[in-house]
Amino acid sequence: MNYERKVDSMDSLAGTQSYYEEADNRRKRTRLIVGVVLIVLALAAAWFAFSSAKGDGAASADGAGGTGAQAIPNVTVVVPGRVSVVAAISVNGTIAARREMPVGVAGEGGQVARVLVEPGQWVGAGQTLAVIDRSVQTQQAAGLAASIKVAQADADLAQSELERAQALVGRGFISKADLDRKRATRDSANARVRVAQAQYQEAVARNGRLDIVAPAAGLVLTRQVEPGQVVGAGSGVLFRMAKGGEMEMLAQLAEADLQRVKVGTRATVTPVGTDLKIAGQVWQVSPIVSMDTRQGTVRIAIPYSSALRPGGFADARLVAGSGEAPLLPESAVQSGPEGNFVLIVDGKNQIQRRPVKVGTVTDGGVSIASGLTGTEKVVVLAGAFLNPGDKVKPVVQKSSQ
Repeated sequence: MNYERKVDSMDSLAGTQSYYEEADNRRKRTRLIVGVVLIVLALAAAWFAFSSAKGDGAASADGAGGTGAQAIPNVTVVVPGRVSVVAAISVNGTIAARREMPVGVAGEGGQVARVLVEPGQWVGAGQTLAVIDRSVQTQQAAGLAASIKVAQADADLAQSELERAQALVGRGFISKADLDRKRATRDSANARVRVAQAQYQEAVARNGRLDIVAPAAGLVLTRQVEPGQVVGAGSGVLFRMAKGGEMEMLAQLAEADLQRVKVGTRATVTPVGTDLKIAGQVWQVSPIVSMDTRQGTVRIAIPYSSALRPGGFADARLVAGSGEAPLLPESAVQSGPEGNFVLIVDGKNQIQRRPVKVGTVTDGGVSIASGLTGTEKVVVLAGAFLNPGDKVKPVVQKSSQ
């Protein structure tokens, strides 16, 4: 019993000593880890302080040597001068036949036997467009032709009787009164011949007007008649033609632009949906202006083209003359509530705002009708980021004109 108690006591002491050794080791490791962490933090703080000092030095250097350069930005400007600018007016309108000819029934009419033309076909003056049945009218004309022969036979007989009476009157067989009656009979017969002839010619003329013919050479635009249709004086327009195939564009111009256009003004017409450039010229300027739209009509004569269809839409560019004006890139012209304006750089290299009136817009730029003399330094780009009074450093761009 005593031996066992002694062994237990020794085991207990051994466990206690091991416990203290293990705790001591843990404390050593903890102190080591804390020391390493403190060293790392110290190094990091030193690196951060060094970097901050270097950055402040660079910033100070930049502030001492480059602040002035960054505060005054470089701005591209152009001195436009004055160039020859074509005064062009862009308009749009509809295509129409310059001289449209409505064709209807000129005679008595009747049933249409044949239609000989189609829309888009060229015809000559007097060419038959549609044939009207004339079977009844032909028989009537034949009867009138026969009546001429009957009247002529009666006239020949009256003439023979008159000649015989003239031979017998000298012998006393026929009185002068009988001779006068025979002479009157002869004259009456000749008159009936002339009446019959006139009636026949009238019938022939009416029959000739039965067919529908072209009043002049030109292009057939529409057809509104078919075989078997009965037509007459009240049938209206059966064909529409463009005389000579000539076309025109009816353009609406504002009252101010109307004053700049004269008869003979050159124009270039482009039908919608095509790239064609058809040359024409103004042949008539409206003498009145609509009170509702304040616009007037300009009629532009253009030669025939298969791309031109009456009733279609087209754009046109009228050359109303030329003049000297500053020409700027489109980027230099800005707009605001008060209208168009540009930014210029004055003698003190400060931004100023200058109102302008825009003229003709061309492929080369925008012409300035008023507001500039052409000697100013006009800001080309970045105008939206500048304000009047800003200090800038102008960089002159060579004009392309």
